[in-house]
Amino acid sequence: MNARVVGRLVVMLIILALGIRAVPFDSDAQLPTTAARIGWLSLFGDAHSPVVEAFRQGLRELGYVEGQHITIEYRGAEGNPHRLADLAAELVRHQVEVIVASRTLAIRAAKTATRAIPIVMVAAGDPVGTGLITSLARPGGNITGVATLATELSGKRVELLKEAVPHLSQVAVLWNAADSAMALKFGEMQLAAQALGVTLQHLGVRDASDVDWALTMMTQHRPEALFMITDMLTTPERRRLLDFAAAHRLPVMYEVRELVEEGGLLAYGPSLLDQARRAAAYVDKLLNGATPTDLPVEEPTRLELVINLKTAEALGLTIPPTLLFQADEVIR
Repeated sequence: MNARVVGRLVVMLIILALGIRAVPFDSDAQLPTTAARIGWLSLFGDAHSPVVEAFRQGLRELGYVEGQHITIEYRGAEGNPHRLADLAAELVRHQVEVIVASRTLAIRAAKTATRAIPIVMVAAGDPVGTGLITSLARPGGNITGVATLATELSGKRVELLKEAVPHLSQVAVLWNAADSAMALKFGEMQLAAQALGVTLQHLGVRDASDVDWALTMMTQHRPEALFMITDMLTTPERRRLLDFAAAHRLPVMYEVRELVEEGGLLAYGPSLLDQARRAAAYVDKLLNGATPTDLPVEEPTRLELVINLKTAEALGLTIPPTLLFQADEVIR
């Protein structure tokens, strides 16, 4: 375990000991008497996506009614990261009171656009490692929110995939090479793979059109499994990847359970929907007078290992009993 990981674990323990790590989800503060304007910024702009709906559900659980206490301005870049800067600036011009930004690229665009409007992160991969915040306990500036253990968990995911497929020697990794947080994940995976004697097939993409190239590379140089690093660029391509994997009998590992339910072999990590729901608590606190520096960045305390046995059977894989014992959920 490297020094940076140890340092982060120490910070988390200190925050837990002080009782300030998680922002309480319930709120007894006063709701706004006029509708507060919230901005939502992401690489993809579906206002009815499961992640956005989880955020809205979190607001409803806190008593907020859209149109009465709150309005949400949705801005999505339709998969084009170069549009994020303009969209963030547009939210600033609309004088939103809080910007909720999903994933590192959107968070960075929001940070560049404003140092005054509070920014709530959703699913930030490694906000300290990518320079978005100073530390988890004291983020500094105008940013707070919900991060993941993305970088640290990447090596563990390689280990779990190797345990599920013991003969594994080569894994194709599809990841967003334009996102610095994804690059940190890939670097951590390389360290774990080297220790396990596994070779990684580098499939870094920068836009949706690059996925065709990635599929071609896997056809020409067939791996024994596929690992998709989840972000707002790669996730919309999941159906194509699953169809490709099924046709080529490739086990697929994901970071979030929702994709295993669609046919992936296994996933290990926190729930994206839960993180979006938790972001609503930060918005509530900020609307009621808190500042981002008052609110430590939260990371997940519960991680889930989900295994799809139906997929394993279709691939002719026998999942070791030791791995099944570790699973939080087995899809049969």
